[in-house]
Amino acid sequence: MNRKNIITIILLAGMAGIIYFSAFAERPLASMVQKRKSPPTEKEPAMKPIAEYLKDVYTKGMPKVIKSEEEWKKILPPETYAVAREAGTERAFCGAFYDHKKEGIYLCVCCELPLFASNAKFDSGTGWPSFFQPVRKDHVEEKADLSFGMRRVEVNCARCDAHLGHVFDDGPRPTGLRYCMNSESLKFVPGEIPSKF
Repeated sequence: MNRKNIITIILLAGMAGIIYFSAFAERPLASMVQKRKSPPTEKEPAMKPIAEYLKDVYTKGMPKVIKSEEEWKKILPPETYAVAREAGTERAFCGAFYDHKKEGIYLCVCCELPLFASNAKFDSGTGWPSFFQPVRKDHVEEKADLSFGMRRVEVNCARCDAHLGHVFDDGPRPTGLRYCMNSESLKFVPGEIPSKF
């Protein structure tokens, strides 16, 4: 084989490699990487100040919010519906709020009941937003969950029964609890946290 043939083979192999990489290699790699949702910005949609969400609860009480499954499906995006209404679980380290550090409160995504404050949030290392206590104990309801051969305590919104996550007894002081929540079940409102709820 002469030198001219060797150079031609090398050039053709190099071009084939470039064509293969640009046509095929990038797509599977991109599809394997799941993009983490970024937290909603304060600009979408316009939110009331924290004090108004709290005032609504105390002046109007907490009457149950009851909707049919069809109504919830119209209101909620499919991934949110799967978690909040069908007791699904989002993937670890993929939710919008697992490493969210802004000051404010987290509401139920379905009915906007205030559930957790950022000053009760801590890094549990689990990949889900974790809190050591709710803003008020009566804003959440707990029930036994024996699914998947495990013994856990499910946490739901007290007003609309949305599935939020689970609570465990391996959290930090002062409560020793870890409310391990799904970002899909929460909505964040930025602002200064009131001293009393």
